[in-house]
Amino acid sequence: MAAPGKVAAFRLPPLPTIGDIIKLYRLKAQKQLSQNFLLDLRLTDKIVKHAGNLKNAHVCEVGPGPGGITRSILSAGVEQLLLIEKDARFIPGLQLLSEAAPGKVHIVHGDILTYKMEKAFPKHLKKSWEDEPPGIHIIGNLPFSVSTPLIIKWLENVSKKDGPFIYGRTQMTLTFQKEVAERLTANPGGKQRSRLSIMSQHLCTVENCFVIPGEAFVPKPEVDVAVVHFTPLVQPKIEQPFELVEKVVRSVFQFRRKYCFRGLETLFPESGRLKRTEQLMMTANVDPTLRPFQLSMSQFRNLCNTYRKMCDEDPSLFVYNYREELKEKKTRRLLKSTEETEKENEL
Repeated sequence: MAAPGKVAAFRLPPLPTIGDIIKLYRLKAQKQLSQNFLLDLRLTDKIVKHAGNLKNAHVCEVGPGPGGITRSILSAGVEQLLLIEKDARFIPGLQLLSEAAPGKVHIVHGDILTYKMEKAFPKHLKKSWEDEPPGIHIIGNLPFSVSTPLIIKWLENVSKKDGPFIYGRTQMTLTFQKEVAERLTANPGGKQRSRLSIMSQHLCTVENCFVIPGEAFVPKPEVDVAVVHFTPLVQPKIEQPFELVEKVVRSVFQFRRKYCFRGLETLFPESGRLKRTEQLMMTANVDPTLRPFQLSMSQFRNLCNTYRKMCDEDPSLFVYNYREELKEKKTRRLLKSTEETEKENEL
């Protein structure tokens, strides 16, 4: 019995184990959806612990599957838990958990990539961007196939302060393949430094919390898994539109093992390419012989700021697409070759 004046901590009633749920509903991980179940509740508790204090918080869990992490979230004393699950096979098992926690769980059968997160939580939870993060968390053991496109989508939401970040600096605790997690957190000069490193770290504090060995999952994936925690920064390290930053960063890493000059060239049309690339690098004060993974965040900031000024002076620059130009050149060559062949046949 709770002490007078104190509210008793929420505890789930006795429930079938996750293994029993899987057997009861004949659930089988689908390889094409890159599904892997985490059955060890000590590990699911550890994931939830790294999300921070969830007491009376509002949480969205992405892809709960058979509900292992779901149980740990509910045991942490959350106020409300929103479950977004794409696979209809898992809904009955999740409804069992919902019945065990009356009034706490809302289940949505849908795709997180299209779900409107800006309406997911009560309006009164909103905080200004400069305040501490709101009492809202996103947690998920993400399928490998969706993890990278989803974090890119959410980073764009962070940049624009929309989607789940309309409520403020919403925190996220997510699983990734170990290699992807290393890219997200890599420092300049590290072999895993990549586009993901820059796009995540210029917008968030990114922490690689711990690694879960592959054998902890059913079925066992070929790789280990890492838990990564994201807290949006009050002020981004590169204060430019998301699309512009992504274009510059993507161009730099397009030729990862070459000098950064080679990738930056692709920002400009063939006519005047060399001159404009030299102008960009000189103005940004970046050594053209550095490799992409050696560039610091401040160097990327200088490149983005300089490129923005160049685009302001010539708006056609931003819409220029290097790959489209290559495709057009190839088409012209094929047409010319066809015409020449036809002329030869006529002779």
